[in-house]
Amino acid sequence: MKVDFFIFPQPLLCWFRRTETGEFKLKNPTARSAAESSYFGSSSLQATLGSLLFLTAIFFTNFFSRIVPSPLMPTIEKDLALNHSEAGSLFLIIAVGYFVTLTGSGFVSCRLTHRKTIILSTIMLGLAYLATSLCKSMMGMSAGLLVVGMSTGLYLPSGIATLTSLVSFQHWGKAIAVHELAPNLAFVLAPLVAEVLLRWFSWRAVLALVGTSSLSIGIAFAFFGRGGNFHGEAPALRSLRSLCRRRDLWIMMVLFGLGIAGTMGVYAMLPLYLVSERGMDLAWTNSVVAVSRIVPIFVALLSGWVADRFGTERTMKYSLLLTGALTILLGIVPGRWVVIVVFLQPMVAVCFFPAALAALSSIGPAGARNVVVSFTIPLSFLVGAGAIPTLIGVSGNAGSFASGIACTGALMTVGAALTRYLESPRPEKK
Repeated sequence: MKVDFFIFPQPLLCWFRRTETGEFKLKNPTARSAAESSYFGSSSLQATLGSLLFLTAIFFTNFFSRIVPSPLMPTIEKDLALNHSEAGSLFLIIAVGYFVTLTGSGFVSCRLTHRKTIILSTIMLGLAYLATSLCKSMMGMSAGLLVVGMSTGLYLPSGIATLTSLVSFQHWGKAIAVHELAPNLAFVLAPLVAEVLLRWFSWRAVLALVGTSSLSIGIAFAFFGRGGNFHGEAPALRSLRSLCRRRDLWIMMVLFGLGIAGTMGVYAMLPLYLVSERGMDLAWTNSVVAVSRIVPIFVALLSGWVADRFGTERTMKYSLLLTGALTILLGIVPGRWVVIVVFLQPMVAVCFFPAALAALSSIGPAGARNVVVSFTIPLSFLVGAGAIPTLIGVSGNAGSFASGIACTGALMTVGAALTRYLESPRPEKK
């Protein structure tokens, strides 16, 4: 059975051996100890479907909360009298909070259980958004969104650990595929929900509703949710010493940052750019952005086949080149032609990640790959989803969002050349 390493909670890797074909197999599938039973579920997918959908709903709320400020930003900016730089910096603040707790989530779950960490994350997120909805200054918004980012960063490691403890090993792939529908649906629904609610309510009411939803689902999980009644493990920081000497690790960190910039980074500032600089109506803009994220859901599934067929390095290279070119066009094409590019750009951008995750899996021995992921992804997210929107906002404040977006595209096209310096992926032993 082939299972990608990056879906494993940290304690699971010691129970596997890697075959010559790159597959993971249980070392002793017929004789599990009591300790193993905490991590490996024994139920079928059908038997745990309710719990799986519960966790997927929590993940949807978690991801939705991180991106919903984007379609609301033109209204927030006007109401709080923010400039474009300040608006862009709010996404950096969310990314900083997310980075801190995602990196250190093991320190929380090793003292609490994964179940309690999930409850803490959702309730803390709900309270943070309720408080943020009352803020009337840049300082208040910054503090509120920092806590929002920190709240969301706690969920994913504990959510995956809980999911895999419920479902039997042979159904992990299907279960995680269902779980991963959450962010894709959030990209589509966030602009639509924001636009519908803004017709009757203020942006503050929208944030309060998001907070109430998160608070409610957290309380519901505390009473009715299943799984996660075991402790996590703190990050093994010693493993970073040898990994940090590897050139591949730093190259992949840069490439991931550029990949995230092409998706979440551009997405964060796109409504503000189209409304403020392109003169589009906010309702029309949010509808276009939402619909443009539907096809990428299916393209992402096909991109895994492309990576297997043409190789990870080549797929990453051409994905970044094309995404960069389309991002440049997003900033320079005249008039309503920009709408066509809004549809094309995310379709190409999503092709990067399956290949990039496969390339990341070749770095380091099998037992240290969870450390590679926990080190690479948060830093890349901080750059791609935090620093890039801030820089685009600074450019918009200087008079040209288009220049900032085009420069982001140029960075991606130049960064694609880094793929030639990656070592050819090969499986390594523990």
